[in-house]
Amino acid sequence: MKNLLYKKSTYFLLGLITLCFTACKKDDSPYHDYVNTQQTFRGSAMDYLKAQPKGTFDSLLLVLNRYPFLIDSLTNQKLTLFAPVNKNFEAAVKYLNITRKNEGKVPVYLSNADWDELGFMLCKYIVRDNKTTDAYIDNVDGMLVKNIVIDYQMHVKYVKLSSAGYVDGGAATLNFSDTYGSIFTDYWVTTTTNAVNIKTNNASINILTPIHNFGFDEFTYRLNK
Repeated sequence: MKNLLYKKSTYFLLGLITLCFTACKKDDSPYHDYVNTQQTFRGSAMDYLKAQPKGTFDSLLLVLNRYPFLIDSLTNQKLTLFAPVNKNFEAAVKYLNITRKNEGKVPVYLSNADWDELGFMLCKYIVRDNKTTDAYIDNVDGMLVKNIVIDYQMHVKYVKLSSAGYVDGGAATLNFSDTYGSIFTDYWVTTTTNAVNIKTNNASINILTPIHNFGFDEFTYRLNK
């Protein structure tokens, strides 16, 4: 499986060049601490990220600034963003540098992490086409989606949470999974969303749970070089 991941990442740079010319089973707990108070935003997906309170998307914006073509996509293209919050990056960077310290290596941060590897992981969260939960609601088993750079497949499944003792009586959420090219869900890494269907001029944004580790368990594997 690791050979497959390396093979996928070798196509990343080629995919970036193409995009510039035309312009990611372990389950997270459904813990929620992000409250979406604005379902429609007048502006692009990029504008929305910038407009949120400090401490929400600072890390995501820092990483995006290393990839101008992705900023362009989030501004102009029709897409769906599964947006990682600061805590998603904090945990990933923390565990990476614990590993590196134990191995006698210097720390790595989002500002200087390997460009190809970090970009490959980031693109897992940016899906082609502007889709709300309506696109997934009738697919009992969920559906495969492709990211915007290469034909790397992620999986999205619509779920209704339980509420006040009623099964499926709560809010809608989405399970977002990296399948690693496998049909067997035991090999998938899955996270869930805190908020869904935030509509911008060009995209739908879904906010990930803060306990998700950015990179779908690949962050240390890819960046501990």
